[in-house]
Formats: sequence, structure tokens, C-alpha cells
Amino acid sequence: MVEVNGGVVAPPSSGLWRLTDEMNSSEDGLRTLDSEYLRRLHQHDLRDNQCSSMVVKHIKAPVNLVWSLVRRFDQPEKYKPFISRCVVQNNNLEIGSVREVNVKSGLPATTSTERLEKLDDNQRLLSVKIVGGDHRLKNYSSILTVHPETIDGQPGTLVVESFAVDIPEGNTDDETCYFIKALLKCNLKSLADVSERLASLELTP
Repeated sequence: MVEVNGGVVAPPSSGLWRLTDEMNSSEDGLRTLDSEYLRRLHQHDLRDNQCSSMVVKHIKAPVNLVWSLVRRFDQPEKYKPFISRCVVQNNNLEIGSVREVNVKSGLPATTSTERLEKLDDNQRLLSVKIVGGDHRLKNYSSILTVHPETIDGQPGTLVVESFAVDIPEGNTDDETCYFIKALLKCNLKSLADVSERLASLELTP
């Protein structure tokens, strides 16, 4: 299930998920981006018993500042409020690197093992896949992109994050997407708060 600006759109149950319906929505930020470009960046090859969805966030901070936080695969705790600790195996930061994440109490998990699938500074794209941990997010993969935009006449950033994941036994695709999107929205709100605070400090004489 996809929710954009109050609207709900159901993705196909299998095959290649693309943002066709989202591009036809009334979401101003998505409308300003080239639809083929966005579809190409956020393709998920869905298997049976998987669901996919996305969230968007407008941030009143320059795109380079936001990307400087997002791209730090080794330091997700800089803006993700549910992470207490992150250690990258072998201290390597490259495609295929694996990080061990400790999750704060209050969530149905304590650890997550995640692999860096793609890091593209030109397209400002980060892709991560969960490969282990004590949680129910099996075969979870995410793609996060950041895009420059203008907000109230000032440099701003549109963040788009999409994901695909197995639907746990006993859950529906709607329930699964709702839970994950709630977490992602918290992460992106925190990203906005951190980015906007840093941006205001840069403007302070």
C-alpha cells in the first residue's frame, strides 16, 4: 500500500514495482521530478509474498547537507532515532560492506545486520538490504534518494525512500507496509530535524 498526500494506492502483488500511480498523484514534490528517472531509481523486483511501498519527506535544508547525513552507511545513528550503536564489519566502507546495528528498546528487535548494496554520490542514492537480525523483516531492501527542490524560495530537499519486504506469516501486506512506513516516517522526520538544525547553524553569523 502506498500513501501519498492522503491517497492510498495498492502496488502489484508481484513483478516489477514502479511508481506509476505515485507519479499521477497530487504530491507536488513527486510531480516536479521526471517520472522515468524516479521509476528507474526506485525499482523493486518483487517476489511472491512480498509487499512494497514508499514515503516522501520535504526538508528545508540544502540537498548536499542532507545527503552528507544519508550517505554515512557507517553512522546511521546520526539521524535514525531507533539506533543506539552501529559497527561496520572489518571497518570497510564499500559496496558489500556489512554493519551490525543495535536497536533501542521499545521495538520488536534488538539487532539488525545490514549490507550496503549501492552508494551513488552522483545520483545521491543509498540502497541497503537486511541480511540478519532478531526481527521479522525478512528480505527487506530499501532505496533512498535525495533530490534538490525549492521550499519557500530557499534551497530544500525532497527525500524519497522505497522498500520491499516479505509479508510475515499472520500479517497482511497492508499491516506490514503500515508498520514499516511508520518507522521510516520517524527516521525521515528526524533527518529533517537534524538537517534543518545544521542548516540554521551554517546561516548563523
